[in-house]
Amino acid sequence: MNAELSYNNKKTELKVLEGSNGETAIDITKLRNETGLITYDPGYQNTGSCQSAITFIDGEKGILRYRGIPVEKLAEKSTFIEVSYLLIYGKLPNREERAQYSQQLSINALLHEDMLHYLENIPPTAHPMTLLSNMVNSLSVYYPGFYVENYDNATFHLMAARLISKIRTMAAFCYKKSIGEPFVYAREDLLYVQNFLNMMFSSPVKSYELDPDIIRTLEVLLILHADHEQNCSTSTVRLVGSSKVNLYSSICAGICALWGPLHGGANQKVIEMLESIQKSSLSPKDCIERAKSKDNPFRLMGFGHRVYRNYDPRAKILKAYCTKLFKKMKTNDPLLEIAMQLEELALSDDYFIERKLYPNVDFYSGILYRTIGIPTNMFTVMFAMGRMPGWIAHWREMHDSLPFKIGRPRQIYTGSPLSEYVPIEKRT
Repeated sequence: MNAELSYNNKKTELKVLEGSNGETAIDITKLRNETGLITYDPGYQNTGSCQSAITFIDGEKGILRYRGIPVEKLAEKSTFIEVSYLLIYGKLPNREERAQYSQQLSINALLHEDMLHYLENIPPTAHPMTLLSNMVNSLSVYYPGFYVENYDNATFHLMAARLISKIRTMAAFCYKKSIGEPFVYAREDLLYVQNFLNMMFSSPVKSYELDPDIIRTLEVLLILHADHEQNCSTSTVRLVGSSKVNLYSSICAGICALWGPLHGGANQKVIEMLESIQKSSLSPKDCIERAKSKDNPFRLMGFGHRVYRNYDPRAKILKAYCTKLFKKMKTNDPLLEIAMQLEELALSDDYFIERKLYPNVDFYSGILYRTIGIPTNMFTVMFAMGRMPGWIAHWREMHDSLPFKIGRPRQIYTGSPLSEYVPIEKRT
């Protein structure tokens, strides 16, 4: 089946592509050569940059699947390490594969000691995301042989394991640096999430008490962050990687893209909004009314999504974990109470219903991170740790589809058609 474009008394046939779940796209790869036209799509809201077998999203129905498996099932039954393997290698590991993968993660957990000297000389005011992006990019210095030119399966397996493993050590060390505490090294007897929590919260004078419910909550948070199709940071990893730069630098670019408040930094904005509401005299109802007014600067963070026009399936899962964790810990967090009141009011308000503005993953993830004990400036670092397997999977998928083309979008030029050079003595 083809689509037909009629322009300037000439008709051009464009191939129509169909995905495995029935989604369709018009193939415009030959559009400019055959018609002289390009498409104009700010923010790429209607542009498919690739074909991918990793993650499927149906925003209208609120569906999210990794390699075809509903994210709800993975959050219920799987672990972050299994999900990492699923995303990168296309299937859930069997017992032998999981054991080998876990071993690779264990032996790659430590950082080169020179990296610790780098951390020691960074000002304590540095944001953890700055440290994380710099440290990931520096892996290309410590392991200079791992570039696309040397790309093979054995090389890739080692690069992937190194990044998945070291990102948790880097994240924990970034936190320790920010609070001026000594680094805590990874232990071989602890699993992935347990190890991270121990490196974060243990100290030379006190060991962190590992709680199974805290461990599972963090496991689920990482699973739900693991991939989300062609978002800003993932598209960045693909675009930067298309120049054939090494995997570490491609991931560094993704981390920098994730840092922004419109992307990975959104859950921090939710917490800041809830804290602001708590400190003010505003009621949740007042906030809803202000959010509906175009003339009011107040913005209801954590509602609505670029893709979803239904309830974000990740938010449903995290809301349940909020209820479960708070019930167990017998603590009353006023921010959770405010958040649940805001959600209840918004979901019964015609303004939000008509615009299909539902809570997204950021609405509850920040509250859970805060409950676990992770400070606000570490929220985006946690997001990066969770998103690591998705970034790696997309980098690999792109490089496995050789020959691929370097990313090079077009533009509509709106400047002066032609300008004369004016000597400096005649410039006004």
